[in-house]
Amino acid sequence: MAIKLKVTNLKGNECAQKITKSIQTMESDAKVDVNVDTKTVTVDTTASEESIKQIVQSAGYTIEGY
Repeated sequence: MAIKLKVTNLKGNECAQKITKSIQTMESDAKVDVNVDTKTVTVDTTASEESIKQIVQSAGYTIEGY
């Protein structure tokens, strides 16, 4: 299942790497695509959307509408 999130405080490649590492630490099989220009994170995973959102937030990022 693909989950697409708008991360409002995503600033650059360092943020993209931190988000990717955080998600893959918790969900090792997740495929993570971070687009810095559009501030979106797309995750292809079997995990729930809620758990992915919690991982991104615990890494210090804000999800639009959440």
